[in-house]
Amino acid sequence: MHCPYCRHEDSRVIDSRTQDDGGSIRRRRQCPECSRRFSTIETAMLLVAKRSGAVEAFSRAKVVSGVRKACQGRPVNDDDLARLAQQVEDKLRADGSAEVPSHQVGLAILGPLRELDEIAYLRFASVYRSFETLADFEGEIAVLRAARASAPPGTEAALMS
Repeated sequence: MHCPYCRHEDSRVIDSRTQDDGGSIRRRRQCPECSRRFSTIETAMLLVAKRSGAVEAFSRAKVVSGVRKACQGRPVNDDDLARLAQQVEDKLRADGSAEVPSHQVGLAILGPLRELDEIAYLRFASVYRSFETLADFEGEIAVLRAARASAPPGTEAALMS
């Protein structure tokens, strides 16, 4: 790590702390040459490989904007969407891979969205999974009904009737 003041090629770590629920590390450093102190923030990059072959950084904002379209007119607020985006990122990071295919991002969205709002889930799934017929919708609704029927009483899925 170069010193931002004298450009010396080395620095000593004085203190390290995690930030953003472990998503980044803040390090306090000191330059051995000029003795000035500075801070760095280190984050692990999560990259998304698109079908076109392009690779870009994961963006919670893109997850929120994509899901927001499916949630139009539904009782879902911005805090709910922010939590959903965090859950998606946490799930993708838990796999331990630095680069994930865009398809995997869509799959990671489906679970939390289904628990958040079933109608928004159906809208998103219909586009994501390319539903082409009424039978596709009926099949997915049957899966939702089966999950609701097997859910223990008092759970979120049982209350969404």
